[in-house]
Amino acid sequence: MKKTLKNKITKFLACLALLFTLHTATPPPVQAQCPMCKMSAESNLNNGGSAGKGLNAGILFMLATPYLLVGIVGLLWWRNKKREEEVEEA
Repeated sequence: MKKTLKNKITKFLACLALLFTLHTATPPPVQAQCPMCKMSAESNLNNGGSAGKGLNAGILFMLATPYLLVGIVGLLWWRNKKREEEVEEA
């Protein structure tokens, strides 16, 4: 009985820590570029182009990729851990 309660508390705290980490690590949407890229994008936008919007979307896409990979690895780890616990209980 104690073991299951301890596991539930540990899982809850781990989920809480993960949510807190994701909340603090995820920055608000920003338009961050190097000065040269920024100047080029602004020039393009002033001349009626839309390359600046695509450049920002590309930067945000590259930023999100490592987080997605870590999330997928974490999900796979969690599933395997859950299956192992079910096998141990049976």
